[in-house]
Amino acid sequence: MIIKRLLVLESVLVLGLSSIFLLPKKIEIQPAAIEPWLPTFVGEWFGADQAILQGEKEILGPDTQFVRKLYTNARGDQIFVSLVFSGPDMSTSIHRPERCLPAQGWTIADTKVAQIPVGSNSLEATRLHNVRHVPTETPQPLSIYSLDYYWFVGHDVETPSHLQRTWLDIRDRILKGENQQWVYITVISTITKGLQPFGRTESETDEVIRNFIRDLVPQLRRPEVARGE
Repeated sequence: MIIKRLLVLESVLVLGLSSIFLLPKKIEIQPAAIEPWLPTFVGEWFGADQAILQGEKEILGPDTQFVRKLYTNARGDQIFVSLVFSGPDMSTSIHRPERCLPAQGWTIADTKVAQIPVGSNSLEATRLHNVRHVPTETPQPLSIYSLDYYWFVGHDVETPSHLQRTWLDIRDRILKGENQQWVYITVISTITKGLQPFGRTESETDEVIRNFIRDLVPQLRRPEVARGE
């Protein structure tokens, strides 16, 4: 029995070591299917550039690129948009917001995958409903809620899932010898009901964000983008 187990173990080791020689020797970078900029205008919205925090630059890989704008309409609504472009090392360039939101004081109250009509297709994005409790001069803290939509875009694929993005990246490196550049796109807006006069409810904020994404995405996609996976 022991000899049989040793033979099986030896076979597994030989197979594993042999597979190393099948891996591509040169990994080619495939650019993301998203333009590396954000438009100044998205429908009725005007966007102003936002600074990148030094802490973010230090945490993420040195080749990570950032593009950010805060969009405002005539009504005073605001939508924050961020594009994070990965460098060659995907493990240090991009992380999902579930990792950083708690460190910023936010609690994720709900998460789900949402379908957003974009042109003749449908975009899948992860939708987060977040809450943060801010101390006030009274015993009762102020609760602030926000909606956060995010998804990932590679060279020829889009996905709302960080795990699927990781799998697709590994698959393409091994089977195709390609390193996809990934873009993490996030669109955030605060639910202003109870915070300001004529503030928007969760459902109203949700509709505003979805309409904004519908108008933004066609401006970001490069002409050769292909949908799939």
